[in-house]
Amino acid sequence: MSLSKLVLPLKYSKNCRKMFQIPNMINATRHLSVSKVHFAKLAQEKKPDWNRAVSEAEKIVGYPTSFLSLRWLLSDEIANVALHLRKLVGSNHPLLKTAKGLLYNGKNNMQAWGLIVLLISKAAGHSADIPDMEQDKAAGVLHSQRALAEVTEMMRTSHLVHKGLVNLQPPNNIDANGDMMFGNKIALLSGDYLLSNCCIELANLRNQDVVELMSSAVRDLAEAEFVGPRDKENNPLPARPKNVQQEYTQFTDNNLEPLIVSEALGNAHAEWTLRHVLNAGSLLGKSCQGTLKLAGHSEELQKKGYLFGKHLALAWQACLDREPFQPGSSGPFSLVCAPLMFTLQNKPELYEHIEKGLENVEEIDYHLLRKEVLEGPGLETTKKLQKEHSQAALKVLNELPPSDARTALANIIAAVQES
Repeated sequence: MSLSKLVLPLKYSKNCRKMFQIPNMINATRHLSVSKVHFAKLAQEKKPDWNRAVSEAEKIVGYPTSFLSLRWLLSDEIANVALHLRKLVGSNHPLLKTAKGLLYNGKNNMQAWGLIVLLISKAAGHSADIPDMEQDKAAGVLHSQRALAEVTEMMRTSHLVHKGLVNLQPPNNIDANGDMMFGNKIALLSGDYLLSNCCIELANLRNQDVVELMSSAVRDLAEAEFVGPRDKENNPLPARPKNVQQEYTQFTDNNLEPLIVSEALGNAHAEWTLRHVLNAGSLLGKSCQGTLKLAGHSEELQKKGYLFGKHLALAWQACLDREPFQPGSSGPFSLVCAPLMFTLQNKPELYEHIEKGLENVEEIDYHLLRKEVLEGPGLETTKKLQKEHSQAALKVLNELPPSDARTALANIIAAVQES
């Protein structure tokens, strides 16, 4: 069934919230400045925040892509799995957090990726020799581009579901009720189901170059889980900072080739970029590149599509990395977030606190590390990084002809840049 024929009634979203025991979320009301986006015509009088930018963009592509992944979650094969998830309530299994993320309409929701692919497809248009049967003229995109956007959503969702597996190997094999083992089985099977559907959808595109491109994106997602040191719980840790920093330029090479990991480790900027190009930028960038290939655009424009997706994903990640250090925040945070990695680069002696978490993450003094980040240059450097990648994505976008789709993408970039 093609995505263009899919209709997801509002009752599905309500049923899913009930199925997953998910409370209603209140959208953020933070306003964002878009003064630097010179061509953006706002759909409303208020400056757009993330939720408003995504909501307006969904109207342009013709349907709410916030529930794109739910088509698969509501299928016969997954319906029983969703019901079994209720058994995990109260067990703190990470799969529940992932399930909530599927419906949480916030800045860090994962369903905006397919929307971005469709928007770049509509903004760039397609070549004149595309047969009429391949075109969805009402939406302004090709049927194959809709399918690729769907594949992008499924790949990202399956990756996040697989990342929710809990390490139950000794000495972490205490699972008296079997909840964690049961949750692991559900996560593994659910992720595999989504990934298998990706393969089917890609094969139906009948485009070998796009299949190769997206296959390399899956490879990058898998490789992202093996970058740098890990603790006993398999959580990522930053590499020990190097005394001498060397420029890492491989990101400009052929994006089908694997990235060289060893040369980036220990260099805060290169290591952070490598981790998130593999974990996010590769998939979004190659999806944007692939959708332009399906539309018959030149290789030059396809490469620019890759750069747009990669820079937008990195700007997005930098924005998310800053959130745990906002006023009033407390508790654990990712040890490979940009603010901490830049702080470690500036003050290498802090790395001994990271090593304390190799055996037990509870040994890490997050309060001390947070204090060092707030007092050091890490947050400001991350803000600059966020702005650089946002502007790089905007520079590519400016090369496309003016359209509602381009304006919608500009508003999304503005929401990321000014957060």
